[in-house]
Amino acid sequence: MRWLFLIMLFSCLVVSFNYNEHKEYPQDYFRSPVDQSIRLSGTFGELRPNHLHAGIDIKAKDGKVGQPLYSIADGYVSRIKVQSGGYGNVLYIRHPNGYTSVYAHLYKFDSAIASYVANQQYERQSFEIDLYPSPEQFVFAKGDRIGKLGTSGRSFGPHLHFEIRDSETEKPINPLLFGFNVQDDIAPKLHELKVYHLNKEKETQLTKIYKLVRSGRNYRISGDTINVGAWRMGLGMKAYDHFRGVSNWNGVYSMEMFVDDELIYDFEMETFAFNESRYINSHLDYEEQVSKKSYFNRLYALPGNRLSIYKEQVEKGVVTLSKSKAKKITIVVKDLEGNKSKLEFWAKRKDVKPPTNETFNYFLPHGEESRIQNGQMDLHFPKGILYENLYLQYSTSTETSFNVYSPVHHLHNYKTPVHTYFDLGIKSYALPESMKPKAFIAYCDGKDQVMKNCGGEWKGEMLFAKVRALGDYSIMLDTEAPDIEPVSFSRNMRGVSRMKFKITDNFETSGKAKDLRYKATIDGQWILLEYDAKNDMLIHRFDDSLERGSHLLKLEVRDDRDNVAVLEREFLR
Repeated sequence: MRWLFLIMLFSCLVVSFNYNEHKEYPQDYFRSPVDQSIRLSGTFGELRPNHLHAGIDIKAKDGKVGQPLYSIADGYVSRIKVQSGGYGNVLYIRHPNGYTSVYAHLYKFDSAIASYVANQQYERQSFEIDLYPSPEQFVFAKGDRIGKLGTSGRSFGPHLHFEIRDSETEKPINPLLFGFNVQDDIAPKLHELKVYHLNKEKETQLTKIYKLVRSGRNYRISGDTINVGAWRMGLGMKAYDHFRGVSNWNGVYSMEMFVDDELIYDFEMETFAFNESRYINSHLDYEEQVSKKSYFNRLYALPGNRLSIYKEQVEKGVVTLSKSKAKKITIVVKDLEGNKSKLEFWAKRKDVKPPTNETFNYFLPHGEESRIQNGQMDLHFPKGILYENLYLQYSTSTETSFNVYSPVHHLHNYKTPVHTYFDLGIKSYALPESMKPKAFIAYCDGKDQVMKNCGGEWKGEMLFAKVRALGDYSIMLDTEAPDIEPVSFSRNMRGVSRMKFKITDNFETSGKAKDLRYKATIDGQWILLEYDAKNDMLIHRFDDSLERGSHLLKLEVRDDRDNVAVLEREFLR
């Protein structure tokens, strides 16, 4: 095996050099990870809440878990990860040509890997695990079975989330650039155009959405000309890619915008870095996404946008309008097969009315650090947290609920995004000293009105937490232990292959607050519990090591404020 490993390392260096020099992707090197035609339910770079989709989602052949998956080329397993959310069961295979393939949401690993993972979970006494085997430990040839397709982690249906990454930089690259055969003869469909009226600072003053009229692959607006009551205009486009045989609305590969036939803005979903993925909240129309689940690609750059997907930004997409002459606007939307759709219209400036000045309490520039302290609240915004200037509206109100121990601090609204965590401190009132360990910063989601636990640590008279959203905050108490509900468990467990317990808590968590933690033993010995986060379910699968007879199960579940629930039951095996 050592000679194979050395050849792989040498080849990796050569191919990585070629990639950096020529920016070309091999077309015949990789095979498909599945044994049927690839049908997509998600495309690379697709707009998702708070992130860009880093791979492609391949639909299960029969809509069920258990379909075999294959290594796309010779390689060795460089990483194995198991987590209750996210990618679930995920396998990373490093190939000698400088790329790493990633297979996520697996139902099962290959048997040798599964045995290794289970041993490590027991050794570390943890279901969630992140492993980096030696290069010689698990080596696969092209076409070898590596596991089975599933729905583990944050997955809402059987599919394979599949990625190809540059092994050195870890940047994901659009897998469809590597020659995988995906039949696509349908051009992207354009749905709506959004117009942003911008002031001289290029801040939004007013918006309007236009429905689009389709004629083949060409689109237009009713009347062909838009009259905008602003000196400057930005645009947003709602568009989706489609494939035959599937009903999914997928993300598009590229958009270009021309003004009087001159390209002024475009992007391509070729590659990006994971540490820039959250900048999606400056690329899309965040308010549309969080309030309506509507995804508009913004065709002009906000000042704090650091995404690297843009190829041409001569004017960063902002269109300066004239009252005397209409400007021709052309937007071209493409998929990777070259199918394209086009919208063409004209835009003129009409009379510009003075903007309505909204009241605000604090002006926070997007490129600067900001801090607000008023004796009752302490807010610290680090540099780079905002995508554009924020005219922060702030107020407080009194909450009469028995479980609220501070004023409610209204920090602007949930429709405005922030990029990173910020520090928030709130001063409490009428809170007994003995109850301070149970106090937490509570966040009320402005859309769903769900109260969430953001955790918190005391610093003097103020409780501080790291949070990542604007909205309503206060101090509340959590003195209630989590709930443990036996789902598949009884006194007589003879002949039963597994036991299941549903665990829930009275508050969801947000920010840096800890999720539910759990531990189970049988006769004092730690046992492995799989955690299905989608269904709040703990699952233990029995093996042959447990002797026949009576046994004692003890299950402990702990929440963020260290409230503990304990279930102790005897059972027969």
